[in-house]
Amino acid sequence: MDKINIIDSINSFLSEEFEVDKSLITPQASIKETLGLDSLDFVDLVVLIERNFGFKMAGEEFTKLKTFEDFHGFVYDHMQQKIGA
Repeated sequence: MDKINIIDSINSFLSEEFEVDKSLITPQASIKETLGLDSLDFVDLVVLIERNFGFKMAGEEFTKLKTFEDFHGFVYDHMQQKIGA
């Protein structure tokens, strides 16, 4: 899966799960503010990552990600490691 497909997939499931207009999910936008996340929502996001991309993510890892660009890059890097690229 290339980076564009990963970004599109992430943006789609985030938009659907958190009922946010996809146009608000921009690279420099704050994940927490855009999605209106509370601490339980972070747990949901960890589960969504595992379900959609097949790798486990520690909640502490996610809290370090501030923007959607950070999030997209994190998932992309993990997917590359997973396939051994």
